[in-house]
Amino acid sequence: QVHIVESGGGLVQAGGSLRLSCVTSGLTVGRYSVAWFRQVPGQEREFVAGVSGGGATHYADSVKGRFTLSRISAKNTVFLQMDSLKPEDTALYYCAAREGSAAPLRSAYNLWGQGTQVTVSS
Repeated sequence: QVHIVESGGGLVQAGGSLRLSCVTSGLTVGRYSVAWFRQVPGQEREFVAGVSGGGATHYADSVKGRFTLSRISAKNTVFLQMDSLKPEDTALYYCAAREGSAAPLRSAYNLWGQGTQVTVSS
């Protein structure tokens, strides 16, 4: 059975940093891609960043240069380091996984965590 658990969200001032963690279990590392999405109430869930089983990373244009993905395969953990945070980064952040490449589409993922809230104050 697959489990995905996110943590690390919180309240931070604009310009600050947070590191989100996504711990997965029940997945075969190397076969699955892990991605972060975020959602604001009333809006679509949008792709933030993803890492493929082979280690290739992909970022949304809105976070390039500010957010960084890293992975510790031995611990089945993916981190999203978020720097230079902006109020528009405020959202519920979800971790998701899929077998195959790290596609930037919500519909491509069938395994989801419960989310962790990130709030950036101005």
